[in-house]
Amino acid sequence: MNTPTVTSPDSLFARLEPLLARVSRPIQYVGGEVNSVVKDWDATDVRWCLMYPDAYEVGQPNQGVAILYEILNERDWILAERTYSVWPDLAALLREQGLPQFTLDNHRPVGAFDVLGISFSTELGYTNMLAALDLAGIPLHAADRDAEPLVIAGGHAAFNPEPIADFVDAAVLGDGEEASLAISEIVRGWKAEGRPGGRDGVLLRLATSGVAYVPRFYDVAYLPDGRIQKVTPNRPGVPFRVAKHTLMDLDSWPYPKAPLVPLAETVHERYSVEIFRGCTRGCRFCQAGMITRPVRERNIETIGAMVAGGLESTGLEEVGLLSLSSADHSEIGDVTKELADRYEGTNVSLSLPSTRVDAFNIDLANELSRNGRRSGLTFAPEGGSERMRKVINKMVTEDDLIQTVATAFGNGWRQVKLYFMCGLPTETDDDVLAIADMAARVIETGRAAAGSRDIRCTVSIGGFVPKPHTPFQWAAQASAETIDHRLQLLREKIRSDRRYGKAIGMRYHDGKPGVIEGLLSRGDRRVGAVVEAVYRDGGMFDGWSEHFSYDRWVACCASALEGTGVDLAWYTTRERDYPEVLPWDHLDSGLDRDWLWEDWQDALDEQPVEDCRWTPCYDCGVCPQLDTEIQIGPTGRHLLPIAPVR
Repeated sequence: MNTPTVTSPDSLFARLEPLLARVSRPIQYVGGEVNSVVKDWDATDVRWCLMYPDAYEVGQPNQGVAILYEILNERDWILAERTYSVWPDLAALLREQGLPQFTLDNHRPVGAFDVLGISFSTELGYTNMLAALDLAGIPLHAADRDAEPLVIAGGHAAFNPEPIADFVDAAVLGDGEEASLAISEIVRGWKAEGRPGGRDGVLLRLATSGVAYVPRFYDVAYLPDGRIQKVTPNRPGVPFRVAKHTLMDLDSWPYPKAPLVPLAETVHERYSVEIFRGCTRGCRFCQAGMITRPVRERNIETIGAMVAGGLESTGLEEVGLLSLSSADHSEIGDVTKELADRYEGTNVSLSLPSTRVDAFNIDLANELSRNGRRSGLTFAPEGGSERMRKVINKMVTEDDLIQTVATAFGNGWRQVKLYFMCGLPTETDDDVLAIADMAARVIETGRAAAGSRDIRCTVSIGGFVPKPHTPFQWAAQASAETIDHRLQLLREKIRSDRRYGKAIGMRYHDGKPGVIEGLLSRGDRRVGAVVEAVYRDGGMFDGWSEHFSYDRWVACCASALEGTGVDLAWYTTRERDYPEVLPWDHLDSGLDRDWLWEDWQDALDEQPVEDCRWTPCYDCGVCPQLDTEIQIGPTGRHLLPIAPVR
């Protein structure tokens, strides 16, 4: 299927344009968005192609790609353009016409760039990466490449890149702002010196400097029972463990300043400001909260300046104040009030992502809806029963939720959405059925508080997937059959509730995609053969229900893993023990492995822990790597990282 590599940087648009009339939604391939950057190819030393491995409508709003696009293009010696996954209709035409994967900004061939940086938010994008490499004429296997772009993975899924170790040249762990510039400097120097050592020469510089993890410089040995025996470097100077990058001062990096304005409809059309990074709530299921520690806030002045500049440069009318738990920002009340005052009477609206029940207050909600855009409220109890919430360390009681929704409904809100997970460790049928009881109590409380029957509660449920670098990394994953059975029981219970059932909506995903995500999230290098087999069998866009094929993945697992002693169940529904070497143990997220294990044992004992921002340190391992000082604020002790120890 491979397309010949095109190394000329000339635009392909003259040949591409006639094809666009023959595909769906051609606007997504045209480019020319407001704030896009056009640079002289020959005037730059290092050229990046940034990719989000999904369709334009999903990838265009991605915050990580938007930030790197600006940071790289601000340097006069770096050029950065973007590419997204091409839908099958255009991909077929490109192959027919001998045209490769192209960038959106200037329609240049991806194969002409120095670096192809791919940001993975989910492991289900792996087959899309292979499709893009293939269409670009870049050999799928890193070992087969010579002068092609360096393929570098980033994003949350890069914290275990082992399932794609055969396909990527390197992976960056953690924050990409400083890392992308460091990579650019290394590539620039290597090129200026005449590319000594060839491809391995520049990769060795990336590995020995600690900037990136280079899988080819590590050997993996397996035990007879299929478990990993050891992972060891095979080159001098390559570290035994690769540490993540942590950007400590967000105020010095106020990006994106002028994000691109989409021409086609996307999943989010708003100006997003990340108000802080990291989370210390300690939810045991949450990989993002674990791997982004410590908490680093942007101050109110920086947030205000970013909002003003972003709205002016884009013309957008919604501002999203983003983080893993935005209402936990120490100045969130002042931030929302100042922004609401500034934009009162305009078309600008403010929004927060799902809000923790124990962080919600009516004043905050009123500020966010001051311009008249009062949508429903969203909360994430995650577990249906009190017991389950202790297991996952989501310390929100049902009474907390009921008190919160009573306040909201009494102040004019009429609908609430609740997020839950199914298939959590130690979960029983009764734990899931408790979701229906909670939703019914929400409706009952809402009707009483509002004096109206016009109250709605929607429960949205996803299957739980154990992730690396969390306390649940050792847990057995629930089978698809178990999750589907419990969701069926829950649906029947809601439907049978004559008093409140009609006021409760239920949205859910079946358990099958989660099983494949589980295979990819905790897989080792042997899983790469499965990913390749699925792609070669036609698998693409696995994050889309209409394209995902569970049967294809199961069949490819059986064939690709035959003779290895491991299978789909071995990677998913098997519980791990402490001594087992996990595929990502040589990749350092900053968290102490013993601390994660102890927290896993606490989960099994249903023992919660408090947020460490306001309590004595639990010694998770992140802060000992940092110089710290203790600040005493109005809400208690605040451990504030100052700078990393070098």
